[in-house]
Amino acid sequence: MLTSCFKKWWIPIVFWVAALGLVIVSNWTPLPFLGMASFILLTLSLLFLFGSAVYHLVYRRWLKAILTGLLGVGTIAGIILYAVFIFAMEQLDGDKWADNLTIPTNITLNTPKEQSIISSDSIDHSTGKAFDFELYNSFQPGLYEYAIWIGKTEPGTIYLKAYEVTQEYPLSTDNLAKSSSIKIINDTDSIIQFGTKDHFTIYEGDWGKPYAARFEVWFHPDNGKPDRKLTEKIYKIEGWQR
Repeated sequence: MLTSCFKKWWIPIVFWVAALGLVIVSNWTPLPFLGMASFILLTLSLLFLFGSAVYHLVYRRWLKAILTGLLGVGTIAGIILYAVFIFAMEQLDGDKWADNLTIPTNITLNTPKEQSIISSDSIDHSTGKAFDFELYNSFQPGLYEYAIWIGKTEPGTIYLKAYEVTQEYPLSTDNLAKSSSIKIINDTDSIIQFGTKDHFTIYEGDWGKPYAARFEVWFHPDNGKPDRKLTEKIYKIEGWQR
């Protein structure tokens, strides 16, 4: 069956043209199954082209072998160049995740402080609150640090959760809790300051595209009790440029 197709050298080429046409059409339609079908057919057509080229090489039909082989190689090269072009355009355009987000006007919006985390281990908070939280910009947009001031409490771990406020979209769920975790213990009657030793990353969004995010401060006690939320604040932030 296959050899009879290869004998008629134009059959693999017609199949390739039809598959390539379907790929072009699928790019203009919103049907995902059509895109998958066109990709499968194009892959099969390339196999037919290379199979035809090998068949004609065996029988020393040089012109037909070169023609079908060049069509296959040219198609693969075109796919690679197209993928490189799309990747380059995405890099130039940046992350579009935050392009259509707006910052609500009816919220209390904080701005991360530009200064570095205070390096001292203990400090009285100026507001005198038993618990407070402050977000700081790190050395690039999308990278942040934070400090907390906390009164007497059992040993445990503080960590953050973050959500874009208009859609309640959870941010950087794969790494935020771990990268923002701080071990704490305060068995005194003083307010103690703790801070991150390194920055954490908010991946959603891009530089120059600010949006509002709600940061929740959570506490995980070492004694096995359930985690509990301590406080939350809304900040104007940017995502990290990838």
